[in-house]
Amino acid sequence: MEEEEVMQVVHGRVKWFDPSKGFGFIVSDQTDADILLHANVLRNFGQGSVADGAGIEVRIQRTQRGVQAVEVLRIDPPEGVVLPFGEDAAQMVSEDILALELEPARVKWFDKGKGFGFANVFGRPEDVFIHAEVLRVSGFADLQAGEAVALRVIDGRRGRMAVQVISWESAARDTP
Repeated sequence: MEEEEVMQVVHGRVKWFDPSKGFGFIVSDQTDADILLHANVLRNFGQGSVADGAGIEVRIQRTQRGVQAVEVLRIDPPEGVVLPFGEDAAQMVSEDILALELEPARVKWFDKGKGFGFANVFGRPEDVFIHAEVLRVSGFADLQAGEAVALRVIDGRRGRMAVQVISWESAARDTP
C-alpha cells in the first residue's frame, strides 16, 4: 500500500459546499485536482456551512482516493460583495465594522429561503436581525438554530442588525 503524502497548507476558493450532503469542494492553483471538504472538517473549525466563493486556507492530504482537506485554518468572505445595509450603515467600511465589539450570541432561527433570521445576544432582550447577504459575506452559507456565534452589531432604524457573523470557535481562537 502506498504511503499517504505529508500534509501541506494550500489557499483556495470554495467551489461549492452542500451542508445537506455533508461535503463540498475547494479549487486551488496549488493542486491539480479539486479538494474534498467534508462537513466534519468544517465543523472542527466551528462552522456548519461555508459560502460558495469564500477564500479558504486548509491543510490537505493526498490519499489514494484523491486530495482532501483535513483541517480548515482560515475562511475569508467571497470577494467583491456589497453589504445590504441600506441607509442604516451605507457609509460603513470594513475598518468601521472591525472596530465594533464582538457580541456572543446564539442563533434563534435562520431561514435560507426567506433570506434572513435572528439571533439573541447573551444578556440582552432584543433580537438581532441577520440578513442572508451578511451571512454570505461573513463566509457562511447557512446557520442552524442554537448555533453559537459572535456578532458585530449596529443599531438600525428597525432595531439591532448584524453586520458580521463569526463562528464562536473562530472568535474564541482570535481573541487575545
